[in-house]
Amino acid sequence: MNNVQDIFLEFYSEYRESYIPYTQQAKVAMDIMQCKTADLGGHVYECTDCGHTVVRYNSCCNRHCPLCQGVNKAVWVDKRAQDILNAPYFHIVFTVPKELQPLIYQNQKLLYDLMYKATAQTLAELAWDDKYLGAQIGFFSLLHTWGQDLHYHPHIHTVLLAGGLSKHNKWRNSSKKFFIPVKVLSKKFRGKYLYYLKQYYKQGLLKFYGKEKKFLNPTMFKDLLDQCYAKKWYSYTKRTFSNSLAVVQYLGNYTHRIAISNNRIVSIDKDTVTFTVKDKKKNNQKKTVTMKGVEFVRRFLMHILPKGFVKIRHYGLLANRNKKTKLELSKKLTNTVAYKSKFEGLKTVEILSIIIGKDVSKCPVCNKGTLIVVRTLYPGASP
Repeated sequence: MNNVQDIFLEFYSEYRESYIPYTQQAKVAMDIMQCKTADLGGHVYECTDCGHTVVRYNSCCNRHCPLCQGVNKAVWVDKRAQDILNAPYFHIVFTVPKELQPLIYQNQKLLYDLMYKATAQTLAELAWDDKYLGAQIGFFSLLHTWGQDLHYHPHIHTVLLAGGLSKHNKWRNSSKKFFIPVKVLSKKFRGKYLYYLKQYYKQGLLKFYGKEKKFLNPTMFKDLLDQCYAKKWYSYTKRTFSNSLAVVQYLGNYTHRIAISNNRIVSIDKDTVTFTVKDKKKNNQKKTVTMKGVEFVRRFLMHILPKGFVKIRHYGLLANRNKKTKLELSKKLTNTVAYKSKFEGLKTVEILSIIIGKDVSKCPVCNKGTLIVVRTLYPGASP
C-alpha cells in the first residue's frame, strides 16, 4: 500500500535540490521518513509459549505524520467526550480571502493566532448579545491550512455549543437553526481580523518577503486592506449535530486530521503521485489528481505548523478555567449524563488493542502466549 512515507523517501532528496525547507519542515520530513523504521530504534518481543519473535520499531510521534495519529486521536476524543453536553452543537467554518494568504503564510504564528482570536471574539460577543442568545457559550476551534489538492487554504473550524449560561447562570437554549445570521458572523469576523491586522502593521510586527515586500509601502498595504474590506468573507454553518454521540464521532474523524491521509494515495511512480480528492462542484464525488512527486512534497510541507503551536483551542464554557465551575453547572442544567472514560489509566498497548479490536500483546502465531520485551534496539541497530 502506497503512503506518504513512501513519497518522501522517493522524492524528498529531489525536493531539496530546488527548495530549502525551514527547520520545522525538515524535522517533520525526517520524522516521516524514519517513522517505524530501524532508524528510530525499537524492541524485540518474544512469545512466552512458542518463542516466536516480533520486532516493533518506534513511532516518530510527530503530529504531522499519517502513521502516528490513531492513539493520540482516540485519547484526546475520550478526554473531550467528558465535556460534551446534552445540547445541540453546530460546526462553523471561518475563511479569509485569498489576497491575505501569502501574508499569512509569511507570518504564520502571528496570523494563525489572529484567526483564532478574531473567531473567538466574534462568537463570544455575538452570543452574549441578547438579540441572538444572551449567554456565554462554549466552543473549540482548530486550524486547517489545506484544500483537497493540498493547496494553501487557511481556515478555522469551530464546533460550538448551541446554548449557554445567561448573566444569572440560567441555561438558555438556541433555536434549531444557528442563532447568529451568517452575514452578521462573516462581517464581524472580517472587521475583527482586519482591525488587528492594521494594528500589527502599525506596531511593525509583520514580515514581508518576495512579492509581498510591496506592502512595506503604507499606501499599498492600505489598498490591500481596502480590497479585503470590500469582499464578502466566506463563513458558514457546515453541520448541525443531532446528539452528543454524533459530536463525539465527529471529533474522532476530524480534529487530528492532517493535510492528507495515507488512504487517499492511489499510486506512486518515478515522477508523479496520484491521490483522490472530493469534487465539491459535483456533490463531493471522488476523482483523482496527479502531480509531480516534488510538488506533492512542497505542498505537504506548506502545512507544517510552527513549533509548539497549539492547534485545538477551547473557549468559554469549555476553557480550562471554567471546566470545574460553569461547565459542571451547565451539565446539571442540561441533564447531561456523566461520561465514563474508556482509556483513563490504560497503557498505550492496551489503548491500541481496544482501537484495533485485537490484543496486540498476544502472540500472532500461537495466539496463547504473551509477547514480552527481550531486547531493546537502539536507533540504527539491526534486529
